[in-house]
Amino acid sequence: MKLHFLGTGAGIPSRQRNVSSLALKLLDELNEVWLFDCGEATQHQILETTIRPRKINKIFITHLHGDHIFGLPGLLSSRSFQGGVDCLEIYGPQGIRDYIQGALKHSKSKLSYPLKINELADQGGELTFDNGWQVKYLPLDHGILSFGFRIEEPDLPGQLLVEDLAKFNIPSGPIFGQLKRGERVQLEDGTWLDGQDFLAPDRPGRVVTILGDTRFCQNSKRLAKHANALVHEATHEASEGKMARAYFHSTTHQAAQVAKDSQAKVLYLNHISARYLGKALYQLEKEAASIFEKSHLVNDFDEFEIPLN
Repeated sequence: MKLHFLGTGAGIPSRQRNVSSLALKLLDELNEVWLFDCGEATQHQILETTIRPRKINKIFITHLHGDHIFGLPGLLSSRSFQGGVDCLEIYGPQGIRDYIQGALKHSKSKLSYPLKINELADQGGELTFDNGWQVKYLPLDHGILSFGFRIEEPDLPGQLLVEDLAKFNIPSGPIFGQLKRGERVQLEDGTWLDGQDFLAPDRPGRVVTILGDTRFCQNSKRLAKHANALVHEATHEASEGKMARAYFHSTTHQAAQVAKDSQAKVLYLNHISARYLGKALYQLEKEAASIFEKSHLVNDFDEFEIPLN
């Protein structure tokens, strides 16, 4: 599981940052990529990575401001020419269906794959996918409806306690696989072993919280509770609290406070205003770290592994 940031800027693209988009790469877990937001030129950003558009099978849209959706029509159309044949599902606020269908209709674009557009309940809810994966979502505070998403991995099977099996002198081969699956097996000397007796307890699945644009609010904390990774906007420096509130955004201190109060493991700050360059960026990260030590200000194309619990 990896987070790959494709666009980390706020509002408009700049030379340093494109507008909002990030990929949750679940290649080892599901052989899938889930995209969160798709600002202008997201498909151009993808060209600079190893991400294959045909692997993107879910797109989650936090809200309908242009810097989060203007890249969708181009990406959807290009996916048809890049080997995309599998169904692609889009989840977003009310209005996302009209926007996509209108763009495809008036541009005479035809897709080579099924497209399912799901408009989410304003009050929030829960989505359950194959193999027990869940996505919970709640409205944030952004002037227009803006969602935060909490992605929950199902619990992982406990590891095989190989050291406890050493005394049985089991040869390399399929027996270890059977035991790891919790099956009963009989050894050559007639001994029966129950795989359940040699498995460590299940490990809790990881949690990733990805928030759309928002003021400081309680739903952010609910979504981020004990998250392995929290992605939170930091459009403004700490001293600009009044401005952040006026424009329905957050400061570095507010993002860090959410991470601290929710006991997240790590905070990634994105949606950075183009006003901040050079040393000013270091200062933004320093401000957040003064409240929550494991705060990282991200740049376009940064990639982070989310370790197992």
